[in-house]
Amino acid sequence: MRQRIRLGWGDMNAFEVPLRGRRVLVTGHTGFTGGWLVLWLRALGCRISGLALAPDTTPNLFTEAHIAEALESRIGDIRDFTAVRSVMDGSRPEVVFHLAAQPLVSRGFDQPLDTVAINVLGTANVLEAARSSSSVKAVICVTTDKVYAGNPSTFGYMETDALGGADPYSASKSAAEMIAACYIATMAPRGNGSRIATARGGNIIGGGDWSKDRVVPDFVRAVVTKGPLMLRRPDAVRPWQHVLALVHGYLSLAAMLLERNATLLGAFNFGPTGSQAISVSELVERLGKAWCKPALQITLAQFPETAVLQVNSDKACRELGWQPPLDLQRTIEITAEWYRGYYANPDQARDLTESQIADYRRLLQSKPLGSPAS
Repeated sequence: MRQRIRLGWGDMNAFEVPLRGRRVLVTGHTGFTGGWLVLWLRALGCRISGLALAPDTTPNLFTEAHIAEALESRIGDIRDFTAVRSVMDGSRPEVVFHLAAQPLVSRGFDQPLDTVAINVLGTANVLEAARSSSSVKAVICVTTDKVYAGNPSTFGYMETDALGGADPYSASKSAAEMIAACYIATMAPRGNGSRIATARGGNIIGGGDWSKDRVVPDFVRAVVTKGPLMLRRPDAVRPWQHVLALVHGYLSLAAMLLERNATLLGAFNFGPTGSQAISVSELVERLGKAWCKPALQITLAQFPETAVLQVNSDKACRELGWQPPLDLQRTIEITAEWYRGYYANPDQARDLTESQIADYRRLLQSKPLGSPAS
Protein backbone atom coordinates (compact mmCIF):
# COMPACT_ATOMS: atom_id res chain seq x y z
CA MET A 1 0.00 0.00 0.00
CA ARG A 2 1.47 3.32 -1.07
CA GLN A 3 1.52 6.12 1.49
CA ARG A 4 -0.58 9.12 0.41
CA ILE A 5 1.05 12.47 1.07
CA ARG A 6 -1.40 15.32 1.61
CA LEU A 7 -1.64 18.57 3.50
CA GLY A 8 -4.50 18.91 5.95
CA TRP A 9 -7.57 21.02 5.19
CA GLY A 10 -6.27 23.75 7.46
CA ASP A 11 -3.05 23.87 5.46
CA MET A 12 -4.73 24.78 2.18
CA ASN A 13 -3.54 27.71 0.12
CA ALA A 14 -6.15 30.45 -0.36
CA PHE A 15 -6.72 29.67 -4.05
CA GLU A 16 -7.34 25.99 -3.23
CA VAL A 17 -10.22 26.62 -0.83
CA PRO A 18 -12.92 27.36 -3.48
CA LEU A 19 -12.02 24.06 -5.18
CA ARG A 20 -12.22 21.87 -2.09
CA GLY A 21 -14.54 18.89 -2.59
CA ARG A 22 -15.83 20.09 -5.98
CA ARG A 23 -17.02 17.80 -8.74
CA VAL A 24 -14.46 18.21 -11.52
CA LEU A 25 -14.12 16.91 -15.07
CA VAL A 26 -10.65 16.72 -16.60
CA THR A 27 -10.39 16.02 -20.31
CA GLY A 28 -6.97 14.65 -21.23
CA HIS A 29 -6.47 13.07 -17.81
CA THR A 30 -4.32 10.30 -19.31
CA GLY A 31 -1.72 12.82 -20.45
CA PHE A 32 1.37 14.19 -18.73
CA THR A 33 -0.11 17.45 -17.40
CA GLY A 34 -3.49 15.83 -16.81
CA GLY A 35 -1.98 13.31 -14.42
CA TRP A 36 -0.34 15.99 -12.27
CA LEU A 37 -3.59 17.99 -12.25
CA VAL A 38 -5.68 14.98 -11.20
CA LEU A 39 -3.42 14.17 -8.26
CA TRP A 40 -3.41 17.78 -7.05
CA LEU A 41 -7.22 17.90 -7.30
CA ARG A 42 -7.37 14.59 -5.43
CA ALA A 43 -5.38 16.17 -2.61
CA LEU A 44 -8.12 18.82 -2.38
CA GLY A 45 -10.81 16.19 -1.92
CA CYS A 46 -12.33 16.76 -5.35
CA ARG A 47 -14.55 14.16 -6.97
CA ILE A 48 -12.91 13.79 -10.35
CA SER A 49 -14.05 12.33 -13.65
CA GLY A 50 -11.94 12.09 -16.77
CA LEU A 51 -12.38 11.70 -20.51
CA ALA A 52 -9.41 11.00 -22.76
CA LEU A 53 -7.87 8.66 -25.27
CA ALA A 54 -5.67 5.88 -23.93
CA PRO A 55 -2.04 6.91 -23.32
CA ASP A 56 0.03 6.75 -26.49
CA THR A 57 3.49 6.17 -25.02
CA THR A 58 5.06 3.36 -23.03
CA PRO A 59 5.81 4.10 -20.27
CA ASN A 60 3.37 6.88 -19.36
CA LEU A 61 2.45 8.73 -16.17
CA PHE A 62 -1.19 7.58 -16.18
CA THR A 63 -0.18 3.93 -15.93
CA GLU A 64 3.01 4.22 -13.90
CA ALA A 65 1.51 6.50 -11.22
CA HIS A 66 -1.83 4.63 -11.11
CA ILE A 67 -3.76 7.79 -11.92
CA ALA A 68 -6.89 5.72 -12.67
CA GLU A 69 -7.19 5.04 -8.93
CA ALA A 70 -7.71 8.76 -8.30
CA LEU A 71 -10.77 9.36 -10.48
CA GLU A 72 -13.57 7.88 -12.52
CA SER A 73 -11.76 7.37 -15.81
CA ARG A 74 -13.46 7.03 -19.17
CA ILE A 75 -11.55 6.35 -22.37
CA GLY A 76 -13.17 8.24 -25.23
CA ASP A 77 -12.66 10.77 -28.02
CA ILE A 78 -13.56 14.45 -27.61
CA ARG A 79 -14.35 14.53 -31.33
CA ASP A 80 -17.42 12.43 -30.45
CA PHE A 81 -19.98 14.88 -29.07
CA THR A 82 -22.21 12.06 -27.80
CA ALA A 83 -19.33 10.72 -25.68
CA VAL A 84 -18.51 14.17 -24.33
CA ARG A 85 -22.15 14.91 -23.49
CA SER A 86 -22.55 11.51 -21.82
CA VAL A 87 -19.59 12.08 -19.50
CA MET A 88 -20.71 15.64 -18.75
CA ASP A 89 -24.25 14.53 -17.91
CA GLY A 90 -23.10 11.53 -15.90
CA SER A 91 -20.48 13.27 -13.76
CA ARG A 92 -22.26 16.63 -13.37
CA PRO A 93 -19.04 18.61 -12.87
CA GLU A 94 -18.95 22.08 -11.41
CA VAL A 95 -15.54 22.74 -12.96
CA VAL A 96 -14.18 21.53 -16.30
CA PHE A 97 -10.47 21.53 -17.12
CA HIS A 98 -10.18 20.95 -20.86
CA LEU A 99 -6.68 19.60 -21.51
CA ALA A 100 -7.42 16.93 -24.15
CA ALA A 101 -5.56 17.83 -27.33
CA GLN A 102 -3.11 16.81 -29.98
CA PRO A 103 -0.21 18.59 -28.22
CA LEU A 104 2.83 18.07 -30.47
CA VAL A 105 4.08 20.44 -33.16
CA SER A 106 5.83 17.59 -34.98
CA ARG A 107 2.72 15.40 -35.10
CA GLY A 108 0.75 18.35 -36.43
CA PHE A 109 2.81 18.27 -39.62
CA ASP A 110 2.27 14.52 -40.00
CA GLN A 111 -1.41 14.54 -39.03
CA PRO A 112 -2.82 17.99 -39.81
CA LEU A 113 -6.47 16.96 -40.18
CA ASP A 114 -6.50 15.01 -36.92
CA THR A 115 -4.77 17.91 -35.19
CA VAL A 116 -7.40 20.39 -36.37
CA ALA A 117 -10.29 18.04 -35.60
CA ILE A 118 -9.10 17.27 -32.07
CA ASN A 119 -8.04 20.77 -31.09
CA VAL A 120 -10.84 22.76 -32.74
CA LEU A 121 -13.89 20.50 -33.01
CA GLY A 122 -12.97 18.80 -29.74
CA THR A 123 -12.88 22.16 -27.94
CA ALA A 124 -16.24 23.14 -29.43
CA ASN A 125 -17.72 19.82 -28.28
CA VAL A 126 -16.49 20.30 -24.72
CA LEU A 127 -17.75 23.89 -24.53
CA GLU A 128 -21.12 23.01 -26.05
CA ALA A 129 -21.63 20.12 -23.64
CA ALA A 130 -20.54 22.34 -20.73
CA ARG A 131 -22.94 25.18 -21.58
CA SER A 132 -25.82 22.69 -21.79
CA SER A 133 -25.08 21.26 -18.35
CA SER A 134 -26.98 22.55 -15.34
CA SER A 135 -24.00 21.86 -13.08
CA VAL A 136 -21.03 23.53 -14.81
CA LYS A 137 -19.94 26.83 -13.33
CA ALA A 138 -16.42 27.27 -14.73
CA VAL A 139 -14.42 25.99 -17.70
CA ILE A 140 -10.66 26.31 -18.22
CA CYS A 141 -9.62 25.71 -21.84
CA VAL A 142 -5.92 24.96 -22.10
CA THR A 143 -4.15 26.18 -25.24
CA THR A 144 -0.48 27.19 -25.63
CA ASP A 145 1.97 30.06 -25.90
CA LYS A 146 2.30 29.16 -29.59
CA VAL A 147 -1.04 30.80 -30.48
CA TYR A 148 0.57 34.18 -31.17
CA ALA A 149 1.38 35.71 -34.56
CA GLY A 150 4.37 37.87 -35.40
CA ASN A 151 7.20 38.73 -33.04
CA PRO A 152 6.83 39.53 -29.34
CA SER A 153 7.83 42.84 -27.83
CA THR A 154 10.72 43.00 -25.40
CA PHE A 155 8.15 42.27 -22.70
CA GLY A 156 6.96 39.04 -24.37
CA TYR A 157 3.64 38.19 -25.95
CA MET A 158 0.64 39.70 -24.15
CA GLU A 159 -2.90 38.35 -24.12
CA THR A 160 -4.06 41.21 -26.36
CA ASP A 161 -1.54 40.41 -29.13
CA ALA A 162 -2.75 39.01 -32.45
CA LEU A 163 -3.31 35.28 -32.78
CA GLY A 164 -1.87 33.21 -35.60
CA GLY A 165 -0.11 29.97 -36.42
CA ALA A 166 2.18 28.98 -39.26
CA ASP A 167 2.00 25.25 -38.46
CA PRO A 168 -1.07 23.01 -38.00
CA TYR A 169 -0.65 22.68 -34.23
CA SER A 170 -0.32 26.42 -33.57
CA ALA A 171 -3.10 27.29 -36.03
CA SER A 172 -5.45 24.75 -34.45
CA LYS A 173 -4.81 26.14 -30.99
CA SER A 174 -5.38 29.69 -32.23
CA ALA A 175 -8.68 28.51 -33.68
CA ALA A 176 -9.54 26.89 -30.33
CA GLU A 177 -8.97 30.29 -28.71
CA MET A 178 -11.45 31.84 -31.16
CA ILE A 179 -14.00 29.13 -30.40
CA ALA A 180 -13.60 29.83 -26.68
CA ALA A 181 -13.97 33.58 -27.27
CA CYS A 182 -17.21 32.89 -29.15
CA TYR A 183 -18.60 30.87 -26.24
CA ILE A 184 -17.55 33.55 -23.75
CA ALA A 185 -19.21 36.33 -25.75
CA THR A 186 -22.41 34.78 -27.05
CA MET A 187 -22.93 31.07 -26.45
CA ALA A 188 -22.46 30.55 -22.70
CA PRO A 189 -24.93 33.39 -21.93
CA ARG A 190 -27.44 31.51 -24.09
CA GLY A 191 -26.84 28.39 -22.01
CA ASN A 192 -26.08 28.04 -18.32
CA GLY A 193 -23.95 31.21 -18.04
CA SER A 194 -20.82 29.22 -17.14
CA ARG A 195 -17.64 31.24 -16.93
CA ILE A 196 -14.89 30.41 -19.42
CA ALA A 197 -11.22 31.32 -19.61
CA THR A 198 -8.28 30.11 -21.68
CA ALA A 199 -4.82 29.32 -20.34
CA ARG A 200 -1.81 29.85 -22.60
CA GLY A 201 1.10 28.04 -21.03
CA GLY A 202 4.79 28.14 -21.79
CA ASN A 203 7.05 25.10 -22.20
CA ILE A 204 6.81 22.71 -19.27
CA ILE A 205 9.12 20.05 -17.91
CA GLY A 206 8.73 17.59 -15.07
CA GLY A 207 8.65 13.91 -14.24
CA GLY A 208 6.47 11.49 -16.16
CA ASP A 209 6.65 12.90 -19.68
CA TRP A 210 7.74 10.44 -22.35
CA SER A 211 6.34 12.26 -25.40
CA LYS A 212 8.09 12.18 -28.74
CA ASP A 213 10.10 15.17 -29.97
CA ARG A 214 10.33 16.90 -26.59
CA VAL A 215 13.75 17.70 -25.24
CA VAL A 216 13.41 16.31 -21.69
CA PRO A 217 11.80 12.98 -22.71
CA ASP A 218 14.43 12.67 -25.46
CA PHE A 219 17.12 13.40 -22.85
CA VAL A 220 15.70 10.74 -20.52
CA ARG A 221 15.57 8.12 -23.28
CA ALA A 222 19.17 8.88 -24.21
CA VAL A 223 20.33 8.51 -20.59
CA VAL A 224 18.43 5.26 -20.04
CA THR A 225 19.47 3.63 -23.33
CA LYS A 226 22.99 5.12 -23.20
CA GLY A 227 22.44 6.39 -26.72
CA PRO A 228 22.98 9.85 -28.21
CA LEU A 229 20.64 12.75 -27.65
CA MET A 230 19.54 14.22 -30.98
CA LEU A 231 19.02 17.97 -30.81
CA ARG A 232 17.13 19.68 -33.64
CA ARG A 233 17.46 23.28 -32.55
CA PRO A 234 20.00 23.63 -29.72
CA ASP A 235 19.88 27.45 -29.87
CA ALA A 236 16.07 27.71 -29.61
CA VAL A 237 15.10 29.66 -26.49
CA ARG A 238 12.06 28.66 -24.46
CA PRO A 239 10.48 29.85 -21.16
CA TRP A 240 10.90 26.59 -19.23
CA GLN A 241 8.76 25.98 -16.15
CA HIS A 242 7.75 22.99 -14.06
CA VAL A 243 4.44 21.32 -14.89
CA LEU A 244 3.26 22.17 -11.36
CA ALA A 245 3.64 25.89 -12.10
CA LEU A 246 1.18 25.51 -14.96
CA VAL A 247 -1.23 23.35 -12.92
CA HIS A 248 -1.00 25.99 -10.19
CA GLY A 249 -2.10 28.55 -12.79
CA TYR A 250 -5.05 26.44 -13.95
CA LEU A 251 -6.25 25.95 -10.37
CA SER A 252 -5.85 29.64 -9.52
CA LEU A 253 -7.87 30.64 -12.56
CA ALA A 254 -10.61 28.10 -11.87
CA ALA A 255 -10.89 29.25 -8.26
CA MET A 256 -11.34 32.86 -9.30
CA LEU A 257 -13.96 31.94 -11.91
CA LEU A 258 -15.89 30.09 -9.20
CA GLU A 259 -15.89 33.34 -7.25
CA ARG A 260 -17.96 34.72 -10.15
CA ASN A 261 -15.38 37.36 -11.09
CA ALA A 262 -16.55 38.52 -14.53
CA THR A 263 -13.33 40.45 -15.20
CA LEU A 264 -11.41 37.17 -15.50
CA LEU A 265 -13.19 35.84 -18.58
CA GLY A 266 -10.78 35.54 -21.53
CA ALA A 267 -7.14 34.58 -21.95
CA PHE A 268 -4.31 34.28 -19.43
CA ASN A 269 -0.61 33.66 -20.09
CA PHE A 270 1.24 31.38 -17.69
CA GLY A 271 4.97 31.50 -18.25
CA PRO A 272 8.11 32.25 -16.26
CA THR A 273 10.09 35.46 -16.22
CA GLY A 274 12.77 36.17 -18.80
CA SER A 275 15.50 34.82 -16.52
CA GLN A 276 14.00 31.34 -16.92
CA ALA A 277 14.06 31.45 -20.71
CA ILE A 278 17.18 29.59 -21.77
CA SER A 279 18.28 27.68 -24.85
CA VAL A 280 17.73 23.99 -25.42
CA SER A 281 21.48 23.38 -25.22
CA GLU A 282 21.72 25.11 -21.84
CA LEU A 283 18.77 23.14 -20.51
CA VAL A 284 20.47 19.91 -21.56
CA GLU A 285 23.71 21.04 -19.93
CA ARG A 286 21.96 21.71 -16.63
CA LEU A 287 20.03 18.44 -16.77
CA GLY A 288 23.33 16.68 -17.35
CA LYS A 289 24.77 18.20 -14.18
CA ALA A 290 21.66 17.23 -12.21
CA TRP A 291 21.70 13.62 -13.47
CA CYS A 292 24.12 12.56 -16.19
CA LYS A 293 24.82 13.90 -19.64
CA PRO A 294 24.41 11.77 -22.75
CA ALA A 295 26.42 12.22 -25.94
CA LEU A 296 24.92 14.90 -28.18
CA GLN A 297 24.24 14.88 -31.89
CA ILE A 298 22.90 17.86 -33.82
CA THR A 299 20.42 16.86 -36.49
CA LEU A 300 18.62 18.85 -39.17
CA ALA A 301 15.19 19.99 -37.99
CA GLN A 302 12.41 18.30 -39.93
CA PHE A 303 9.90 21.10 -39.35
CA PRO A 304 10.07 24.86 -38.64
CA GLU A 305 9.90 26.13 -35.08
CA THR A 306 10.00 29.60 -33.53
CA ALA A 307 13.52 30.54 -32.46
CA VAL A 308 12.47 32.47 -29.33
CA LEU A 309 9.23 32.23 -27.35
CA GLN A 310 8.43 34.44 -24.39
CA VAL A 311 5.05 35.29 -22.89
CA ASN A 312 4.22 38.10 -20.49
CA SER A 313 2.40 36.75 -17.41
CA ASP A 314 1.83 40.05 -15.63
CA LYS A 315 -1.95 39.63 -15.92
CA ALA A 316 -1.91 36.26 -14.13
CA CYS A 317 0.38 37.62 -11.42
CA ARG A 318 -1.76 40.74 -10.95
CA GLU A 319 -5.26 39.27 -11.23
CA LEU A 320 -4.72 35.82 -9.76
CA GLY A 321 -1.73 36.29 -7.48
CA TRP A 322 -0.02 33.53 -9.50
CA GLN A 323 3.65 33.41 -8.59
CA PRO A 324 5.27 29.96 -8.77
CA PRO A 325 7.85 29.37 -6.04
CA LEU A 326 10.31 27.34 -8.13
CA ASP A 327 13.23 28.97 -9.90
CA LEU A 328 14.68 27.41 -13.03
CA GLN A 329 17.50 25.57 -11.30
CA ARG A 330 15.17 23.91 -8.81
CA THR A 331 12.74 23.09 -11.64
CA ILE A 332 15.52 21.23 -13.44
CA GLU A 333 16.71 19.50 -10.27
CA ILE A 334 13.34 18.08 -9.26
CA THR A 335 12.68 16.98 -12.82
CA ALA A 336 15.93 15.00 -12.75
CA GLU A 337 15.11 13.71 -9.26
CA TRP A 338 11.75 12.35 -10.45
CA TYR A 339 13.20 10.41 -13.38
CA ARG A 340 16.21 9.20 -11.39
CA GLY A 341 13.89 7.93 -8.65
CA TYR A 342 11.53 6.32 -11.15
CA TYR A 343 14.26 4.40 -12.97
CA ALA A 344 15.71 3.26 -9.65
CA ASN A 345 12.28 1.87 -8.72
CA PRO A 346 9.31 2.31 -11.11
CA ASP A 347 6.88 1.51 -8.28
CA GLN A 348 7.73 4.92 -6.81
CA ALA A 349 6.02 6.90 -9.60
CA ARG A 350 2.87 7.75 -7.62
CA ASP A 351 4.77 8.60 -4.45
CA LEU A 352 7.30 10.73 -6.33
CA THR A 353 4.50 12.70 -7.97
CA GLU A 354 2.43 13.20 -4.82
CA SER A 355 5.51 14.12 -2.81
CA GLN A 356 6.52 16.82 -5.29
CA ILE A 357 2.95 18.19 -5.30
CA ALA A 358 2.96 18.37 -1.50
CA ASP A 359 6.37 20.07 -1.50
CA TYR A 360 5.20 22.64 -4.05
CA ARG A 361 2.09 23.41 -2.01
CA ARG A 362 4.19 23.87 1.11
CA LEU A 363 6.51 26.24 -0.74
CA LEU A 364 3.48 28.33 -1.71
CA GLN A 365 2.50 28.60 1.94
CA SER A 366 5.96 29.75 2.99
CA LYS A 367 6.30 32.30 0.19
CA PRO A 368 4.84 35.78 0.68
CA LEU A 369 2.16 36.61 -1.89
CA GLY A 370 3.62 38.46 -4.84
CA SER A 371 7.28 37.76 -4.02
CA PRO A 372 9.26 36.46 -7.01
CA ALA A 373 10.90 33.06 -7.23
CA SER A 374 14.53 33.45 -6.33
